[in-house]
Amino acid sequence: MPENRKVVFDVGNVLLRWDPFHLYRDLIPDDAKRDWFLKNVCTAAWNIEQDRGRPWSEAVALLVAEHPEWEAEIRAFDERWHETVPSTIEDSVATLAELKAKGEKVYAITNFSHEKWAECLIRFPFLQSFDGVIVSAHERLLKPDPAIYNVLLQRYGLSAGECIFVDDSAKNIDAARSVGMQAVHFVEPIDLRAELRGLGANL
Repeated sequence: MPENRKVVFDVGNVLLRWDPFHLYRDLIPDDAKRDWFLKNVCTAAWNIEQDRGRPWSEAVALLVAEHPEWEAEIRAFDERWHETVPSTIEDSVATLAELKAKGEKVYAITNFSHEKWAECLIRFPFLQSFDGVIVSAHERLLKPDPAIYNVLLQRYGLSAGECIFVDDSAKNIDAARSVGMQAVHFVEPIDLRAELRGLGANL
């Protein structure tokens, strides 16, 4: 087994807490209406297209045209997006810092829009500490497409066998394993250090 395996982090719900509920619980207090809105207007399928590279201005315009009665709430997803990210996941960020302090190289593969990624680099400076990052919108590829994992390997000269991928999505974990990476399914509560150490990370 290779020594000092390289840890590859997902960002959303591994390093940063993300959930539209944090924004819409106040904007749409009625539980049933909020649930309907997130399942039928600002859907996961609509949001993922921004992660694929669609500009937020275009995404908002499309939905406002379809659902003009929800214009304020639609625009809030873009204009108040940072309220969907209330905090970091402190133990994960500390684990990342510990790896860096030991001289280990760390990487990330994240489904993220280019606009919000640029803003998060300012809001959360630790995101600038990676030795390499693959952002879906920059590549116009989304996890769990195996191609996005191969972009990381090729761009940074890594072998799949030396990488441990950490993600909260089972589909993304399966895809990482399909290209030869080991993986940790991040579901809280979790002892991330112990999981990584068990797979050969220098922790």
